[in-house]
Amino acid sequence: MITPEMPIPRQGETAVRVRYCECDPMGVAHHAAYVPWFEIGRTELLRAAGVSYAALESAGIFLVITHLDVRYRRPARYDDNLIVITRVTGGGRARIDHDYELWREDQPGAGRSELLSTASTTLACVGSDGRPRPLPEWLTAAAHG
Repeated sequence: MITPEMPIPRQGETAVRVRYCECDPMGVAHHAAYVPWFEIGRTELLRAAGVSYAALESAGIFLVITHLDVRYRRPARYDDNLIVITRVTGGGRARIDHDYELWREDQPGAGRSELLSTASTTLACVGSDGRPRPLPEWLTAAAHG
């Protein structure tokens, strides 16, 4: 049984840096690189409460993406410092909804300077058999908190 050390935050900020392997020859981050950055934001919300995705999966709880919408506004570039803002925006008995903002910051720790992208996801809870299952009560409370 998984028990978080504290409530799952409804919002969090995570710093990432654009890596060379995520870019085209002009140094612009590929559009597919944004999705893992949003995933990092989600996993860090759980980690802030003392829960890891690995622990969820060991308990037979899997969160799968059923919806993803990304809006690109400005390009991220090689070696940019980025801030991923992740918010829990809703959910249900077996799903969690998140919204994201991806910001460039001029210097690490200097704060947001330019909005690069927004996104939203819906995650469904499934068991190890791939069939839908209810979220753990503590995770449902976080989604509705």
